[in-house]
Amino acid sequence: MDKELERILPGADEHPATIHRAMRHSVFAGGKRLRPILCLEAGRLFGGNEEALLRLGAALELIHTYSLIHDDLPALDNDDLRRGRPTCHKVFGEAAAILAGDALLTLAFETISAPGPASESQRLRVIHELAHAIGTKGGMVGGQMVDLETSRATARPETLQYIHSAKTGAFIRMAVRAGGIFAGAPEEDLDRISTYGEKVGLAFQIADDLLDVLGSSESLGKTAGKDGQQQKATYPAMYGVEESQRIAAQLIGEACKLLEPYGDRGLRLREIALFLITRKS
Repeated sequence: MDKELERILPGADEHPATIHRAMRHSVFAGGKRLRPILCLEAGRLFGGNEEALLRLGAALELIHTYSLIHDDLPALDNDDLRRGRPTCHKVFGEAAAILAGDALLTLAFETISAPGPASESQRLRVIHELAHAIGTKGGMVGGQMVDLETSRATARPETLQYIHSAKTGAFIRMAVRAGGIFAGAPEEDLDRISTYGEKVGLAFQIADDLLDVLGSSESLGKTAGKDGQQQKATYPAMYGVEESQRIAAQLIGEACKLLEPYGDRGLRLREIALFLITRKS
């Protein structure tokens, strides 16, 4: 995936160099590459074209990185550390960081829409559904807005679930679904793996909430305890650590059960699901 990202991104010295260095600073800062890996494995489940899936996965990682750059800005989470490195705005300034995020989002859609092994109808469907998943109506930006407007004191269970399902879950669900679409998966299978993605996405965010409480800044590569300091609505704050762990484990169990019809072919997706609630960063 890193090789594909290297192929897609402009070089550090390519004019205008500052914006390209800022983009590359955040894309190549490390990270799990979770969304592209989910996309790849979902596509492989149905015999998808590897070149098409790699390109699509790289585009998803560009979108994820854009969201992280903007999340870290002073007007939002105001974080100085991401993946163990200074955040984009700390290195290049706020203006360049905002533009780097904008540029990564734009490059992602340019990458998906370019002619390639996937059919035109597959590309158009993914673009349409992806734009919705990262948009305002039940998507990432909508979830981020409600997150900003909600404090621990005002949060209700349904609001908390909306924030997590929209801010994080919708994009992870789409990463899985996009791989299936590019592989030509039947609608019944798309529905099944999309539900897998929903459950994994929500469990992933609950695990993130738990790591903010239980982890360290060194292990996380970002500032630990930030949710508590900012009085954010989180699962541990609402339900406690043990109940949050139980909910996440239940979601992962349900997600893995959905993969049973695929037998050994679904092994990687099961392993990824289990990794998400045992990870330390």
